[in-house]
Amino acid sequence: MENVTTIDGDALERRARFGRLPERVRYEDMVEEHQAGVAAPDVYRAESAWASYNCLAVDLGL
Repeated sequence: MENVTTIDGDALERRARFGRLPERVRYEDMVEEHQAGVAAPDVYRAESAWASYNCLAVDLGL
């Protein structure tokens, strides 16, 4: 018995579009470097001070 395969137009179109792997992306193209800015001084800010303390009553929703 002879194994004959036929390829229709849709299969040819799929093979043309997806038949090979995409181009390899170099590491240099994936990495972006930025100059680091100056760190802000450690200053007390009353409006955000609540976020730095843990309170059991607040955690429990009391």
